[in-house]
Amino acid sequence: METTKNNTETVEVLQELLQKNYDAEEGYKQVMVKTENVALKQWLQSKAKQRSSFATELDGKIRELHGEPVTSGSILGAAHRAWIDVKTTLSSDTDEAILEECLRGEKASVNEYEKQLEKVNSKTEVGNLLEHQLINIKLALNTVKRIEDIV
Repeated sequence: METTKNNTETVEVLQELLQKNYDAEEGYKQVMVKTENVALKQWLQSKAKQRSSFATELDGKIRELHGEPVTSGSILGAAHRAWIDVKTTLSSDTDEAILEECLRGEKASVNEYEKQLEKVNSKTEVGNLLEHQLINIKLALNTVKRIEDIV
C-alpha cells in the first residue's frame, strides 16, 4: 500500500491515540500500587491491560499504513502522573483521589477519541476500531463513576 495524504492523516490520528493509551496504561499502573483495596487494584490492573491492548491494536494499524509508531507517552501524560503522585500522597483518602484522577483521565480519553474520530471515516476498519475502543472507554468511565459513589 502506498502512503497517501489520507494515510498520513490517519497515521497522525492513530499516533495521537497511541500516545494517549500509553499514558493511560502507565497512569493505571502507577495508581494501582497506591491502593490497598484488592477489588480496586484488580480493576485498575484490568484497565492497564486494556489500554495496553488498545495500544497494540493502534500500533498494528499504524504499521499497516506504513507509519512508524511512537514508542512512549507524552510529556503532558508524565506531568499528570507526577501530579497524581503529589495528590495521592497528600490526600487523606487515597482511593477517592485515585478514582477522581481516573474519572478525569477517562473523560479526557473520551474527548480525545471523539475529536480524533471526526478526522477519520467511521465506515473504515480504522473508524470501526476507534469506535470499539471508545465504547470500552465510556464503559470504564461509567464504572469509575459508580465506584466513586461507593467509596
